[in-house]
Amino acid sequence: MKDALYSSEILRLAAEIPHIGRLDRPDGSARRVSRLCGSAVEVSLRLENDRIAEIGLEVKACALGQASASLLGANAIGASVDDIRDAREALAAMLKGAPAPEGRFAGLSALESARDYPARHASIRLAFEAAEEAFKQALDTTTLTTATG
Repeated sequence: MKDALYSSEILRLAAEIPHIGRLDRPDGSARRVSRLCGSAVEVSLRLENDRIAEIGLEVKACALGQASASLLGANAIGASVDDIRDAREALAAMLKGAPAPEGRFAGLSALESARDYPARHASIRLAFEAAEEAFKQALDTTTLTTATG
């Protein structure tokens, strides 16, 4: 199993996670934890014009979860909530047998080898689930600030 799952690309991505650390005063943040394995990812972000301007990642996960977070961090700046949601949905579908995502998050294809290991899927999805939740929180906060300001 180790050779099939942990390719040199997965290990490289896991070792090179960009934007490590929490942001000070983020517009939104969210933490997701896999009940199955205990992996955890926290995403904090700042928005500008309803797009991600800055992202911070706290990752305590297996190499697969780290690789997924790495791909999120490398491609999130400039993404809209729709981009993040679409990537999350495409990633989940890919893990169930659909084609790999295209566009901004096409690099998620590096995780296709995990299809046959459903126990790993939750860890792989964490970063994108947390990012979508943080984004929605940020949009709600921005909407409230604009409405009351």
